Parts: sequence; structure tokens; C-alpha cells
Amino acid sequence: MGLKTSFGMALLLTVAGAFVSVTLPAAAAEDTVRKEMVGPLSDAQKLMKEGKFSETLAKLREADAVPGKTTYEQLLINQMRLFAALRSGDAAVASKTFETLTESGAVSGEEKLRDMLSIAQIYMRSSEFSSCATWAQRYLAAGGTDSAARTMVEQSYYSAKDYANAAKSAMENISSRERAGEVPTETTLQILADSAQKLSDAKTAVIASEKLVEYYPKAQYWDDLIHRVITKPGFARERLQLDIDRLTFAVGTFTDPNLYMDYAELAIQVGVPGEARTVVEKGFAAGVLGNGNESGRHIRLRNMTKNTVDNDIKSLSSDNGEAARAPTGDPLFAKGMDYFGYGQFDKALPLMEQGIAKGGLKNPDDAKLHLGIAYLQAGQKAKAVEALKSIKGTDGTADLARLWLIKAGTRPS
Repeated sequence: MGLKTSFGMALLLTVAGAFVSVTLPAAAAEDTVRKEMVGPLSDAQKLMKEGKFSETLAKLREADAVPGKTTYEQLLINQMRLFAALRSGDAAVASKTFETLTESGAVSGEEKLRDMLSIAQIYMRSSEFSSCATWAQRYLAAGGTDSAARTMVEQSYYSAKDYANAAKSAMENISSRERAGEVPTETTLQILADSAQKLSDAKTAVIASEKLVEYYPKAQYWDDLIHRVITKPGFARERLQLDIDRLTFAVGTFTDPNLYMDYAELAIQVGVPGEARTVVEKGFAAGVLGNGNESGRHIRLRNMTKNTVDNDIKSLSSDNGEAARAPTGDPLFAKGMDYFGYGQFDKALPLMEQGIAKGGLKNPDDAKLHLGIAYLQAGQKAKAVEALKSIKGTDGTADLARLWLIKAGTRPS
């Protein structure tokens, strides 16, 4: 004589509330559990409620040994087994039981997606990376949308040292998040960056570094990106050193007193002593300059900068006629840059614009870069973006312009 299915239905409610749920076929409501199965199933359910999931699995093996099980009884056993296996972290049992339940039609919809993701997570925790990637990909292919699955795929490939697939998966994850208006995780970006590095894929490594500073603008990421850019073949480092210093200073990665010293000395040499003064004074204010064995040298530079500024200011206010009469726009632009060094943008920008408009500049892209930076510092972001995006040089100017755009919170492309 069989027991009515109220036992089975109560079990399902308990399982659903705690972790997973499986919907019975409509006909199951008329099925029964035989009395010889009530004992092992009740014991299994009791162990499960107590959180003794390994013991639950052992008890279910006893239930499996009972001969003549009905389809419904086997369904109950498998439901409990899947729940206990998931909670105990037994991925092998969980995956096998999941397949059985899926084939029977007892797992579908959101339940099916949730269980696949749980199995992938178990494999990840047990460092079974290939199986983790397989289940996470199955989840995504079935319509799952939890971004954790994409992260597990790339992490699995990366942990298995399959860097090509790790980079590919990370790029897909990043694109998916960006399309959805979400921020890619720092871990995903790090996986892309390191995988590209191990594959000697410089282009992808720069993409990853750019996105790291875009979303997580830490000093270490800026340092890495700037280094990648300025060491590219064809980068005119000697000519653009002051611009490298400007960017490095602006993103806050200056920590070495020698960097402050070199930046200030170079600024004086090219005719922007006001910029040199700003750098030196910020170095002293930060306690980077004026201390240690080189403090005397720092003080001498400070005094030299002050004297240079005093002399420069006297001549700066002179008439612009001579610069305007020059055959090229370089003198006008240089005078604008001098004002830029003092932060006098109301005077700097018109002169810089006039210099570019006159033409004949020795390095037109350098001028556009400097104008874009000046616009940014003057708070004219729209004009800055326009100027910076117009730079197409292959000598490093366009690369630096991209970095300034990123710093300004604008995606370069």
C-alpha cells in the first residue's frame, strides 16, 4: 500500500526554499511513495535539513539500493541528490544528476540555468578549470545572463594557462558589459592585460591597459600604460619628453624627486618657466623636494626657477607684433605656451589658436596636443576633445592625445 504524494511535495518546497527547486510533471501529483522508501527518504530529508549533505548523499545511495523503484521515487531521490551534491560541493555527482533530471524534463527554465551556474561555481572552487569553463559556457549558451559566468570562463582559461582563450573570453566579457552600460571588473581587465603580455600581443596589452586606467585609474596602471606607449617603435621620445612629464605629473604618479627636477629643468629649457615653477613648488609642498642628501640641489633649482620666472614675466608682457610678423605661427604659439605655463589661459589660448591658424609650424601635431591640454586645463573640455581627436601623427603625439582623452573621461574611439 502506497503513501500519498504529500511527502514528496513537502520535500520539494523545502528544497526550493533553501537552494534549488524542481518542478514535478503534472502527472506526479497522482503518484505514490511506497512504504519501504519512506524510511530512507525521510532520513535523507532530515539529514539535509541539518546541513549534513555528505551524509544525505550516503543515505540516498541506500534508497537507490531499494529494488523496484517507481519513476516518481527515482525523481525524488534525484531531486534530493542534486540539492545535496550542490551544497556539499560534489560537482561530479551534481553534474551527473543534473543531466538525468534534465533528460526527464524535471529541470527547466530558471531552475536549469541556476543549477548549471552552481555546478560551474563548484568546479571553479575545486580548481577543475576545464569543467568550470564547459558549464559556464553551457549556462551562457542556454540564455544565462549572470556576468559571473563570463568571468568564470576567462578565469578558468587563465588558470589553465590557456592565455589565447582567456584573452578572447575576457574581451567578450568586456564588450558585453560595455554594451550593457556596465563597468568591466578589474579582474577581467587584469586577465586580459596579463594574457596579452604572455602572448606578446602588444596591441591587446595596450587596449587592456587603457581600459584599466579608464575604469580603475590607479597610479600603477597609469605607469604601465605610459610605459607601454612611450616604448612603442617610432615614438619620438626625445622630442616629446616634456609631454611625457606633463602627463605623468597630471595623473599623479610622480614620486621620485629626480622626476620633478628633470621636468622643471626641461620646462625652463623650452620656454615655459611658469610650468617649471608649478612643478617645483608642488614638489616642495608634497615633501618630495627639499629633503634628503639632494636637498641642496633642490633648493638651487627652486632659486633658479624663481629668477627665470622673474625675468620671463618682465618680457612676457611685451607687444606681440614681432611674433605676429614672423613667417610661421611658431613664435605666436610659443608665446601662448609661455602664458599657459602660468595658467593664464585667457591670454594663452588666443595666441596658441592664432599660431596654429597661421600655419608653417615645425610640429603641427605637437601644437594641437598642447592646445588640447591647455583647453582641458582651462575647463573647455569640448574644444579639448576636438583638438586631441584631430591628431593623427604616428610619432607618439596621437598616442599621448589618447591618454589625455582617457584622463579627461572621454573614450578615444
